[in-house]
Amino acid sequence: MAARFLEGSSNGQVELKVYNIEGSFHQNLSLDERGLSKLLKPITDASHTRDRKRSPPDSACLPGTRKGVIKWIVSWVSSSVLIRRQHVLWVYGYAGCGKSAIAQEISEQVQSGGRLLATFFFCRNAGDRSKMERLPNTLACQMATSLPETAPLIEAAAKAEPELLQVESSFSLGARLQRLFYQPFKAVASQTSLAKSFISDPYLIIIDGLDECEDKEGVQEFIATTLRFFKQNPNIPLRIFITSRVEQHIHSLLNTDDGVRLKDLADHCSRSGIEKLMDIVFNAKVKADPVIQAHIRQNGSWPSTDDSQKLVDHIGGSFIFASTLFRFIFEPPTSDVDHSTPLDRFPLALNIDPGLDGLYTQTLARSERLLHFAEIISTLALLSKPLPISSIAELLDIQASAVAHVLVDLQAIVQKTGQDGSSHLPLFTLDFSLVV
Repeated sequence: MAARFLEGSSNGQVELKVYNIEGSFHQNLSLDERGLSKLLKPITDASHTRDRKRSPPDSACLPGTRKGVIKWIVSWVSSSVLIRRQHVLWVYGYAGCGKSAIAQEISEQVQSGGRLLATFFFCRNAGDRSKMERLPNTLACQMATSLPETAPLIEAAAKAEPELLQVESSFSLGARLQRLFYQPFKAVASQTSLAKSFISDPYLIIIDGLDECEDKEGVQEFIATTLRFFKQNPNIPLRIFITSRVEQHIHSLLNTDDGVRLKDLADHCSRSGIEKLMDIVFNAKVKADPVIQAHIRQNGSWPSTDDSQKLVDHIGGSFIFASTLFRFIFEPPTSDVDHSTPLDRFPLALNIDPGLDGLYTQTLARSERLLHFAEIISTLALLSKPLPISSIAELLDIQASAVAHVLVDLQAIVQKTGQDGSSHLPLFTLDFSLVV
């Protein structure tokens, strides 16, 4: 059989590695990555490389912002596990403080250094991205690309027990994580030739928005399995960076384990950070807008120092509220009857009541004259789950283009989720139906 395997080879050399996974030996033979992806069926729009416009969160740190906290996290990521024993970092904070933007930035920086193993960005009401079932498959598929030595081990586990790959499996979520992800990584990391470099510069997994997973029991099983793996393997060259809001089912496990490093992002949402963000956004927009430039030549700086400070006070430390207000000010309306400019909309932003209800009122007022506006907005307010534009149009018996026309003009308050272009209202608009 070996002779037939080597038949046709020009030099007769085959590289063969043997790994031990929990007592079983597997040979490392070449594997087509596309074949493994077909076998695992990962979620393709859950990683940091997704199209963020189509698959939110569409969050990123502007150059020069959040530098302090990013530097701190990168330092923790790159430190040896022999020096900093806590394998898990939990960055938590209120909605809008920039958790996903920081997770995106860390993903890109660590990937450039070749140590990013896998990423998963949860998103509420976004199908499989709001569930736990396909997390093991997705992480394993990404790891096979980031660390190719693990690919044949993942394939061997999957072919030995095909039910590991099934969403409705007799295997627990924890067992699937262990066999498809943690055990293959451990087997490769334990190799003598790789262990030293791994320990000095560990690999990283990033899990963003864990609170947006609808399966609370699954979240707890994921956390418990991960913490148990690190306790059993204290020198494993692997770290995991988790972001979420503080919710009891997450807090109860991560806050009480000495293997978890805690970071409250609210401590890094300073006034100076909002001012820096505002300077960057406004400077870029002013350079691209001849109307504002003409206003400045005639009247001096815009906005005035007093108005700038009022806007910063109004934002109150929320980066997502800041971004939403900036979109309201600078994104041009599509309605033919609204000819307002950023100069006109800036004072409106200052007069919006704290919170987002006022923003909705102002934004909706700009579009209420559009055809089918009332039917479309009322439908959105009553939806329990997001619908694609085509489904909203079918429900109302109108053209999809009419729905799109209304939603395009409401970009400050309507977001997309999922690859089907479903539109829904962000979760921070708790009183939207009252506004309508």
